[in-house]
Amino acid sequence: MKQTKLTPFIYFLSLALLILSNSFSSLAIQNTPLSGAERPELYLDQLQGKNVGIVANQTSILTHSDNKHVVDFLLEKGVMVKKVFVPEHGFRGQADAGEKVDNTVDTKTGLPIISLYGNNKKPKPEQIQDLDVLIFDLQDVGVRFYTYISTMHYLMEAAAENGKKVIIFDRPNPNGSYIAGPVLQKGFESFVGMHPIPVVHGLTVGELAQMINGEKWLKGGLKANLEVIPVGNWDHSKAYNLPVKPSPNLPNDLSIKLYPSTCFFEGTIVSLGRGTHFPFQVYGYPDPKFGEFTFTPVSIDGMSKNPPLQDKKCYGVDLRGESMMHEFTLKYLLDAYQKSGKGQAFFNNYFNTLAGTDQLKKMIMDGKTEAEITASWKVDLEEYSTLRKKYLIYK
Repeated sequence: MKQTKLTPFIYFLSLALLILSNSFSSLAIQNTPLSGAERPELYLDQLQGKNVGIVANQTSILTHSDNKHVVDFLLEKGVMVKKVFVPEHGFRGQADAGEKVDNTVDTKTGLPIISLYGNNKKPKPEQIQDLDVLIFDLQDVGVRFYTYISTMHYLMEAAAENGKKVIIFDRPNPNGSYIAGPVLQKGFESFVGMHPIPVVHGLTVGELAQMINGEKWLKGGLKANLEVIPVGNWDHSKAYNLPVKPSPNLPNDLSIKLYPSTCFFEGTIVSLGRGTHFPFQVYGYPDPKFGEFTFTPVSIDGMSKNPPLQDKKCYGVDLRGESMMHEFTLKYLLDAYQKSGKGQAFFNNYFNTLAGTDQLKKMIMDGKTEAEITASWKVDLEEYSTLRKKYLIYK
C-alpha cells in the first residue's frame, strides 16, 4: 500500500500530543494536594527501628497510591506499627455519633485496635509504654465540635506525660478558608469543644496542634514533642474535596460545608436529617409550619441506628441546592426557632455545650438578628485571627 505524505506529519503530531498530555498529567499531579502521609521522604527514615502507634480510621488513606491505607503502607515500608488507636466512629468509620467503640483486632493486619472514645478518650500509660512514636492521621473538617481534634489533644497530652514523640500527618481543611462563629468561653469545655477557638477555626490539625502546644493548652501547661508533616500543594485559599467521607453522617462535600451551620440543631428539638441519606443538608420538625419539604428519619445501619424523631414525618427545608461556596450562617437556626414558637423549649441541654457559650442562646431568645449576634463575636474573632497567624503553616 502506498504511503501518504501525511504520515510523518501525523507521527509528529501524535508524538507532540503525547508529550503535551504527559505534561498536563504531570502538572495536575504537581497541583494536587498531597497529605502528610503521602510524603514519606519527610518521615520514613525517622520511623525505622521505632515502635509506632498510630491514630487512624477510614480517612487515613494515600489517594495517590490507589487509596492504600496508611497502616498498610507503613507496614509495607518496614515500619514497626504495633497498635492502632481509633477515634469516634471506629476504625472503618461505621459507628454512629456517640456509639460505643470497642477494642478489637484488625482482621487484615492482626494489629490490636484500641478505642479512644467512650471511657478511654486519652491513651493510658500502659497502652503507650512500649511505643516510641505516636502518629496522628485523621481527616478533620475544620469545625470545633468535630471530635477528632479532641482525640488529637488527648494523644498529645498522653505523649507529653510519658515522654513520647507525636508526628502529625497533616491533611487539608475543607473549611479552612475562613473563621466564624462564637469563640468557646471558659467553663464550657467538653469533648465537643476543648479549646478557646471559634466554631470554624480555619486551621489544619497540624496547625491546631502547634497552637495547642504553643499556647500551653495541655494539662499542666505541658508541651508535646511534636512534628508536623505538612501537606504539599495546598494552602488555605484552595478548595478541597474529600476522597472519603470523614464520618457516617457527613456523606459528601456539601454536608461538610453545611455542617458548621446545621450541627447546632443537635442542641434543639429539630431534626437535621439524621436517619436520611442527606444528613446535615435538611432540617425539619413534625409540624407543617416548619416548611413544605418533608422527610421521615428512619433507622439506617452504618449511619443512624436511632435518629432523633425516628419514623416521624418532618416538615422543613431542603438545603441540597446550596452553593459549595457556603459559609457559616445562623439563618437556618433562627428560621426554625422563630417558626417553632417554643421559646426555651426549642433548645435542649446540649445547645450551650455546642455553642461553647450561653450567650448565643440568650441572644436568640432575646430576638436578636443574625447581624447583631455575629457583631457580638467581632472582638473575639479579631483576637483569635491574630493568634491564628502565629501558627499558620499554609498562608
